[in-house]
Amino acid sequence: MNKKHIGAAEWKKSSLSSVNGNCVEVAVLDGGRTGVRDSKERSGPVLVFTREEWGIFIGAIKKDGLRL
Repeated sequence: MNKKHIGAAEWKKSSLSSVNGNCVEVAVLDGGRTGVRDSKERSGPVLVFTREEWGIFIGAIKKDGLRL
C-alpha cells in the first residue's frame, strides 16, 4: 500500500473523540484493509490491518464492553 492510496482514503474520527485531540482516525483502504492513524499526525505512520485482523480487534473491544 503506497502513501498516495493511504492519503486519498476517506478518514473518519470517532464522535467520542476527546476535545484535547487525543484520538485516532480510521479509513477503509484498498483490498478491504483498514488503516488507523493518529489524528494529530496525519502525515505520520499508518497501521494497516487485514479484514480478519480488524474484525478480531473490534470483536475484542465489544466483548470487553468498550464503546467505539
